[in-house]
Amino acid sequence: MDQINTEVRVPKRILNTLITSLAAGVVPRIGAPYIAIGREEELGSLLGNLDDVAEGGAACRFLIGRYGSGKSFLIQLIRGRALERGFICADADLSPERRLTGGSGAGLATYKELMTNIAIKASPDGGALPTILSRYYANLQAELAVEGITPDSPVYEDALKRRVIRMLAELEGDVGGFDFARVLGEYYSALIGDDIDKKSACLRWLRGEFSNKTEANSALGFRVSCVIDDDNWYGFIKLFASLSVKLGYSGFIVFIDECVNLYKIPNRISREANYEKLLAIFNDTLQGKAKSLGVIFGGTPQFLEDTRRGLFSYDALKSRLADSKYDALSGYRNLSSPVIRLRTLSGSELLALVKRLTNLYAMKEGTPAPVTDSEIEEFVRAARSRAGADEMLTPREIIRDYLSFLNILRDNKSASFSELIRSMGNEYAESLASDIASDSEERETTRKKVNLFDIDI
Repeated sequence: MDQINTEVRVPKRILNTLITSLAAGVVPRIGAPYIAIGREEELGSLLGNLDDVAEGGAACRFLIGRYGSGKSFLIQLIRGRALERGFICADADLSPERRLTGGSGAGLATYKELMTNIAIKASPDGGALPTILSRYYANLQAELAVEGITPDSPVYEDALKRRVIRMLAELEGDVGGFDFARVLGEYYSALIGDDIDKKSACLRWLRGEFSNKTEANSALGFRVSCVIDDDNWYGFIKLFASLSVKLGYSGFIVFIDECVNLYKIPNRISREANYEKLLAIFNDTLQGKAKSLGVIFGGTPQFLEDTRRGLFSYDALKSRLADSKYDALSGYRNLSSPVIRLRTLSGSELLALVKRLTNLYAMKEGTPAPVTDSEIEEFVRAARSRAGADEMLTPREIIRDYLSFLNILRDNKSASFSELIRSMGNEYAESLASDIASDSEERETTRKKVNLFDIDI
């Protein structure tokens, strides 16, 4: 994995966002490579999936780990690598309002979030759909100019339309492809004619913002046979993946995090409907029904392994995602499995992480770090020496507490390292004990709720 060079200056905007996000326990959307430590094997496996997608294949992976173990961080890290490699990326966090399917448009809400966050290298913060489509139009104009066909030529508009139609014709054979190609064709016609209203209407249709066909037909000015909704949105994700290659990109990578919200759905029928949708995505990508598409899910061990409410409660998924007997018996990791379980960082990796944070913090403050190398090592030893740390200590916890530690030393001139390390040692012990108790309480609460909610209705 890339190593940060302390001699290189990190851009101030990225540095401030990075430190602020990490101090609040939030995964930063930018700057992840600057603190990437200890995930070389997982990252290498996921980069292999990017290679498969770039060759026209598809992939589906599950990143599984406890809260704060680095799932969301790894997603942002691989997202950054994918953007650099010329992929279109989209990401969304599931919530009670955003699922894979469900009443009140919960699946469509996820699709809308993905479209809002769609990104390319030139627009990494999202909202890149108009840019993606317009860049292709600009490329066509450049191709025609090379052939001597300029905008003032009488054959210019016809030549441009023919190329767009030829590109879109191959999409018409897929489910929903005819309307998808028609709307895109009309979008490019609107670009040629500088029709702002029609461009806006086409973008709204592509983003799934029309509630029914009547509303869509009125805004578009032509008839479509469907709108993107709760049932068909994944089909349009596959169409976007096919389109991405035709527009000159490497493929389409979709990241869906916080999948534990599927596990938390109280009604069994609704929960299993979401698992069926997830199974369809898994099967499509591994059976070759989807092309140039990668889907990466992030979730907790409970989301995967709970046999009453998790993915393992659904036999079709359990048979596909459970470890093989050789994985279970050998003690080795199988990084080619659909499931990547994030291991706990070692002591040396945590020490390297904290040292890197120290360098970034000093760079942000513009002053030498308020701790020495030996004090950094003592901080990590103290954090790892508490009861339960081997199982419960996560990168998020140690990052957040360490940055708080540095802030206290910066803001309180009378504060001493030895005093803080003793007081924070007690905090670590209480925090870890609380985490252990919370995990036990959550498992017990889930067990009690099973009989109440897991009923056929």
